[in-house]
Amino acid sequence: MNNFLDRLQDEVLLGDGAIGTLIYQRGVPLELSFDGLNVTNPALVEQIHRDYIAAGAQVIETNTFGANRLKLAKFGLESKVNEINWKGASLAKRIAKAAGRDVYVAGSVGALGSVADEAGLTESDRRAIYQEQIGALLGGDVDVILLETFTRLGELKLALEVYQGLETRPVIASMSFDESGRSGDGVTAADCLRQLREAGADIVGFNCQLGPNVALRILERVPVEEGALLSVYPNAGKPEYFEGRYIYFGAPEYFAKMTPLLVEQGARLIGGCCGTTPETIAAMARVVSSLRPVRAKSVTVVAPREAAPPTPPAAPRESILDIIKKRTLIVTELDPPRTLPAVEKIIKGAEALKDAGTDSVTLADNSLAILRVSNVVLAQRMAERGVLPLVHLACRDRNLLGIQSELMGMSVLGLNHVLAITGDPAKSGDQPEASSVYDLNSVSLIALMKKMNEGFSHSGRDLKQRTDFIIGCSFNPNAKDINVQVKRLERKLAAGARYVMTQPVFDPALVKATHDATKHFGVPVLVGVMPLISERNCEFLHNEVPGIAIADSIRARMRGKEGDAGRREGLAIARELCDAVLALFNGIYLITPLVAYELTVELSRYVREQEKAGRRAYSVGSR
Repeated sequence: MNNFLDRLQDEVLLGDGAIGTLIYQRGVPLELSFDGLNVTNPALVEQIHRDYIAAGAQVIETNTFGANRLKLAKFGLESKVNEINWKGASLAKRIAKAAGRDVYVAGSVGALGSVADEAGLTESDRRAIYQEQIGALLGGDVDVILLETFTRLGELKLALEVYQGLETRPVIASMSFDESGRSGDGVTAADCLRQLREAGADIVGFNCQLGPNVALRILERVPVEEGALLSVYPNAGKPEYFEGRYIYFGAPEYFAKMTPLLVEQGARLIGGCCGTTPETIAAMARVVSSLRPVRAKSVTVVAPREAAPPTPPAAPRESILDIIKKRTLIVTELDPPRTLPAVEKIIKGAEALKDAGTDSVTLADNSLAILRVSNVVLAQRMAERGVLPLVHLACRDRNLLGIQSELMGMSVLGLNHVLAITGDPAKSGDQPEASSVYDLNSVSLIALMKKMNEGFSHSGRDLKQRTDFIIGCSFNPNAKDINVQVKRLERKLAAGARYVMTQPVFDPALVKATHDATKHFGVPVLVGVMPLISERNCEFLHNEVPGIAIADSIRARMRGKEGDAGRREGLAIARELCDAVLALFNGIYLITPLVAYELTVELSRYVREQEKAGRRAYSVGSR
């Protein structure tokens, strides 16, 4: 077989198209592992390879894009990484050898992406995962390794470095850019491709996320350097969701028309990504044979972007981080109501809390997955009344697009105090037919807000202005193993959180344990205190609400207490807990039970009285 890299110096080679698209079109449900079909339905995979070769593809990819340990675990296949990748390589090699002409096999390796972020993987973990998959593909004797659809330059460079420690066969490093031509970590296409060449990639390029027209605009900004080899695999335009399927409308003839233009801008290896089919590749094959690589071209110069200015506040206002440096910070939670007429009561409660000494009223986001009035709308209403709102934002109800839109809207409104939470599953609430989205979790949401504070969207698109979110995170000291929670807190703080709010604590000893576990972080920690209102309320919280544990001694004190007696005892317990918190922390998080804001009004006054008496911790985070 002629040398792959030598041929690309003098020819334009044609790749294949989407594999996943065809697998789906041929009746495999999304609930199954497409990569696992290498073992469970090899005939289907082989036929797809044959179809692309018959269409004219000179380079075919293995069906292994998601065949890494982390992603296969979703299907219970994490122990079959070697088998699935080796079999995928072997299937493609067998079909390529039977083609009667030179057909190269590229071992496909996809990015770990946000799945790895959610799992909290270290760099060492990521290296091991890439090494395992790439090693198995090399064992199957692929001709070239294709590292594809990476949205972040840093992760692709890591995978490339892992590969270079294993082999010297050619390697393609392919990014996925947004429509502005930037990576997910904000690097321009030209700079990404230059850095990847310098890092040792034999072929650099991009695939997925964009159609031929946007791909062409990006290529117009990328110089053709001596000996540089570029690959481009666009999608078949943008999909439309129709009757349970994603339909792509990029016609084969359109790809045939765009192919010469892409080659004129430097593409040497060209194929298709999502939505493309053997018909697409056949149309491209009819024109590729007459094309020759370009060795020089003019480049569209994009002016360097100036740093985005911070969002000018409508009026100067202290943040909770400013307040806690001067006095005991009181943040009080007041849940949005379940009914529309109750909105005015909540606004009245927020004003009463402010008058009692609360610095900020925090609003949960459909807590316990129970339908409530929008906390963002209520936050704006409260801000209009002079109350400083702190908005919880759950990952459950909005996809990545919706979360970013919500955050941009909050920034416009000046609602910049945000607590990032993952959110309780929808099926556990009062709308069990609702879907839980979870495109992000609390850690990746924090990272997203930090990125928006730098002026970029999740995909790296320039927002032209920085947001100014004051990002908080949660911590659950009631967990069986507090050390596990501490490690998760470390990840949240590393992602960009600047203060911590805990689940309600019902044991002074646990307040001390929280202090000891978090004091080294040096950030404000607001320990949750929630007044109980009755024995029934106490037992419900202890037995049915995730993340809450009530000490046996407290449950004993609430036994038989209902009505006014229950509230009096609950307030007495809450005052004792406030004392324990104020002895160690400079902030406190009061949680209003069942919209009974009179109780947290009383506790706000109590905390201010204790402050006047000199009972305040000495350091900003904890003493």
